[in-house]
Amino acid sequence: MPVLAMADVTLEVTGMTCAGCARRIERALAAVPGVAAADVNLALQRATVAVDPARVERPALVAAVEAAGYGVLAATSVDATNEDVRGAPAGDVEAAAETPTPPDLRAAADAAERRALRRGLALAAVAVLPLLALGMAHGSWPFADAPAGRWLQAALATVVLFGPGLRLLRGGLRAALARSPDMNTLVGLGALAAYGWSLAATAWPQAFAHGGHRPHVYFEAAGAIVGFVLLGKYLESRARWRLGDAIRALHALVPATAHRLAGSGDGRAVVDLPERDVPVASLRVGDCVRVRPGERAPADGVVLHGDAAVDVSLLTGESAPVAAGPGVHVVAGSLLSGGALVLRLDRTGSATALARIAAAVAEAQGSRAPSARLADRASAVFVPIVLALAVATFGVHLACDASPVGLALAIERMVAVLVMACPCALGLATPAAVAVGAGRGAQLGVLFRTGAALERCSALDLVVFDKTGTLTTGRPEVVAVEPAVGGHGVAAATTNAAIGSAGSGGDRAPFPAAMPARRPEGDVLLALAAAVERSSEHPFARAIVAAAQARGLAMPPAHAFRAAPAMGAQAVVDGAVVRVGKPAWLVEQGVALDGAAAARADAIAAAGRTPLAVARDGEFLGWLAVADAVRADAAPALARLRALGVDVALASGDRAEVAAAVAGALGIEEVHAGLLPADKVALLRARTAAGRRTAMVGDGVNDAPALAAADVGMAMGGGADVAAAAADVVLLRGGLDAVPTAIELARATMRAIRRNLLGASAYNLLGLPLAAGVFAPLGVTLSPMWASAAMSLSSVSVLASSLWLRRFRPRGLAG
Repeated sequence: MPVLAMADVTLEVTGMTCAGCARRIERALAAVPGVAAADVNLALQRATVAVDPARVERPALVAAVEAAGYGVLAATSVDATNEDVRGAPAGDVEAAAETPTPPDLRAAADAAERRALRRGLALAAVAVLPLLALGMAHGSWPFADAPAGRWLQAALATVVLFGPGLRLLRGGLRAALARSPDMNTLVGLGALAAYGWSLAATAWPQAFAHGGHRPHVYFEAAGAIVGFVLLGKYLESRARWRLGDAIRALHALVPATAHRLAGSGDGRAVVDLPERDVPVASLRVGDCVRVRPGERAPADGVVLHGDAAVDVSLLTGESAPVAAGPGVHVVAGSLLSGGALVLRLDRTGSATALARIAAAVAEAQGSRAPSARLADRASAVFVPIVLALAVATFGVHLACDASPVGLALAIERMVAVLVMACPCALGLATPAAVAVGAGRGAQLGVLFRTGAALERCSALDLVVFDKTGTLTTGRPEVVAVEPAVGGHGVAAATTNAAIGSAGSGGDRAPFPAAMPARRPEGDVLLALAAAVERSSEHPFARAIVAAAQARGLAMPPAHAFRAAPAMGAQAVVDGAVVRVGKPAWLVEQGVALDGAAAARADAIAAAGRTPLAVARDGEFLGWLAVADAVRADAAPALARLRALGVDVALASGDRAEVAAAVAGALGIEEVHAGLLPADKVALLRARTAAGRRTAMVGDGVNDAPALAAADVGMAMGGGADVAAAAADVVLLRGGLDAVPTAIELARATMRAIRRNLLGASAYNLLGLPLAAGVFAPLGVTLSPMWASAAMSLSSVSVLASSLWLRRFRPRGLAG
């Protein structure tokens, strides 16, 4: 039975104003046949839809959104890429490629929205200011209470309500017809109630007169409601625009045009090729482009010709430029500060490292964190509750006083309740904070894959580290070669490398040698091991090959290569099966190690080196000692974690003695050594079952299962793609300082979310009774005008609170 493959479609939506809009669009999209799930992010004005590509196409989704009363930007992206396929292996899904929405298309739509709001706000202000002066004269200006003055107020209120306020009325009507009333419905009802009562009292004052006095009118309230709401929407639009600063900054690193060479070549042959300036979007894999000093690389590629200093701080965080020459890989957005380069492109468009980072940030910003679910449920029932409360407020006040004055007061209180309520602040509380937190994380070299990952990261209390390539540099060196003497001897032949510089501590004494360096037996042993490991990508394998090349040894051809993950490798060399790996693995393969050989392995491990055994056709040939230096940033990063109250542990596949040496240098007390990938998974699951909130930090293929098993998997930048794919958090710059930074930022984001939710809840819980007149016996009341002002500013305050995360600075770091 074929596996059902789902693709993600991203729609840039226009016209959303509150959480009710997001829910209405989600329901409309979910009703389309072939849609598995729909998630709408109000803060980013974006819908992400999981669809069956064989059953639904993008036009059907756009039609559903438009039928619900909203718009969709013209050309959005279909992310039916291999990494987005659910339940199918890479390559099983073929989706029609569409032109991605340019970043400035969203910007243009947002700018147009802000201009429309600004025009409406300006017109409203021109009418509302004199309206407020007339409506709040309170007898000090006789003209204001005269029939002419009241009709002037009516004219001004009509201009505001059915001019700039028409967008609110239309939105409220649309929501009401869809049986999903929202903030626009509440505001529209409140403004129309105040306007309708005032118009009736102005047209037929005798019908509502009381004690010889004209009935009170609320034209200024109707106008002020619209004016304040438009002001709030304008400020909210400006604040929402800043949520995308991180992604826009990444896109801005890529130039608009590239100097493409008319042909291809190698070496200096490309220098003389003519060039033509073309849009970056037209570049294809295999194209050759020239990048001049002061320009940025338009896509990822390998240097064919030239030498330059390249600023790659966008990925590494290092401000110092690095040298780039033929054969060096350069990523899109890298800035050339000296020299010129010719690149042959190997990744373009959305496949570049920079584009994938931007896409991952956008995905994290748009994802829904678990903490948002409660707010979503509250927003779903909020408006019906407020409508019921408004009706109840009107009824209670009218029951207390059925006179025209009492009727006017009942309408005033009802209007205040309608315009005071604000479900938007609740709906924005979580997504706004997640969007800013994810964007700030990208700037600091921490890529959160989802909002849920960010939320889980805030609760971590145990971080488990892999050793090789994580706590150590991942650039091991062969520091000793010890061929067997008499079958199981312990004589050593040391390499020319400075042994102490490669040790865990960096200052160990040279490894003891029982035999002179570069013995022929040692060369043979190293050449055989290198022949096997030449087909492996493991750091130890690269170290062995590099050592053989440094000695100028000829490596015999090998075939039938087979790797045993986390154990070793074997291949057929000159007709014999040669194995290189852990002593225990070789014993499992039938290689006999006597007591002396085992003792020598223990001695090598006790010195902080990793012993690797070499055997040919089941006969033990000798030892290779490999050392990997501890990273310079490991100790400070672990100290920061402990300061955050987070425990640390080491889980390594290496021997206990080697793992203990590294742990001792870093002050790690909990050490687990000799673990297979499945053992690491079991360890993490046991800790989780014991109530710990765990993170696993690793960089290799063998770490992928453990990364997936932890509450939060963190992959080191520059590590294996498989590890990054299994991780919830990618540490882009590869530094361990990013681990405590990720936790600090996640905790700061959660504080912002809690602050937003508390503020939004407190606003509604205190504001609604105040608007309803509960505190009137104490002399505390709230007019509809000020209620609308408070409502408009509540959403802005939530966004401003979230944007404060842009100032986040990790403790103990400069920025």
